[in-house]
Amino acid sequence: MIALLLRDLKLSVRAGGGALIGILFFLTVVAVIPFGVGPDLNLLARIGPAIVWIGALLAALLGLDRMFQADREDGSLDLLLMQEHPLVLTVLVKCLAHWLANVLPLVIASPLLGLFMNMSEVAIGAVMLTLLVGSPALAFIGAVGAAVAVTLPRGGLLVSILVLPLTVPVLIFGVSASYAAVEDPAPFLPPFLILTAITMFFAVIGPLGAALALRNAGD
Repeated sequence: MIALLLRDLKLSVRAGGGALIGILFFLTVVAVIPFGVGPDLNLLARIGPAIVWIGALLAALLGLDRMFQADREDGSLDLLLMQEHPLVLTVLVKCLAHWLANVLPLVIASPLLGLFMNMSEVAIGAVMLTLLVGSPALAFIGAVGAAVAVTLPRGGLLVSILVLPLTVPVLIFGVSASYAAVEDPAPFLPPFLILTAITMFFAVIGPLGAALALRNAGD
């Protein structure tokens, strides 16, 4: 499993552009907001956590179609289906590799974009913390969509359409926890714990669903 994790990380680096394209898309989404809502700094600071979360979510969807597609093209997916290790564990490792290579850079870049939105230090820290906890759920959910569309030659748009509705709870509680950290009367811990529970839930359900879809695609 460690060898598989390192292999997927190396493939992501060698393929090039995955993390960089995601960060550039993330930056583009956040950068166009001030042009639409105007140069009101107070308004930007108020909507900043939601905009950063939405930008990170959309950027995280970009590379989902490549999670299993490259393995299918070079034939290694058939080997993964025939190996003695449980396929669910293999999918879990591939999800972790995808998160480390493509989604974690978005979390690291979020403080810079928070400054761009005139967010306070507390808001920036809350957004980064909630992204760190909630973004793995995006990879687990995306694995199901990627597995369903693995047999399609151009399934990138289909993956995004399948995955986006399922990510709404992650977005809701991620933004709620971020706002709760800034607003004194609102408690931060309840939405943050729910966000953590959602990530843990999809850490179990996501690989199971993706493994089942891959089995059906292999048949």
